[in-house]
Amino acid sequence: MAVTIPDKLADLLTYDKKAFANLALTLRDSTPQVTPVWFDYDGEHIIVNSARGRVKDRVLSRKPAVALAISDPADPYRYVQIRGRVVDVTEDGARDMIDHLSEKYLGKPYPFYRGETRVTYRIVPEHVSAMD
Repeated sequence: MAVTIPDKLADLLTYDKKAFANLALTLRDSTPQVTPVWFDYDGEHIIVNSARGRVKDRVLSRKPAVALAISDPADPYRYVQIRGRVVDVTEDGARDMIDHLSEKYLGKPYPFYRGETRVTYRIVPEHVSAMD
């Protein structure tokens, strides 16, 4: 069941706030992996993007449970933690999505594209905790 982000921290998920999400996954050997990622929020899902074959892609294809920590760039002690699961994985529109995310964080289309197959993941928040 999806949960809502507290109003007092909703600004951390806006397009104008260039906060990074630290995405936590569990590898096949049960060890954790944390990666800072660009993200977007559509009011219901946290949206991240990667390339086919990368660690994130391999893990998320096998085990859709994730955790994210998003800190305010202006005050890292103000943050939201989200546990949830990937509910949609698609290559459709994924190249456009990485450009959209790059516009948010770099102010220009994705400059690192090397012909890889991009994939977008939609994560539904199931548990939210915060510090403000």
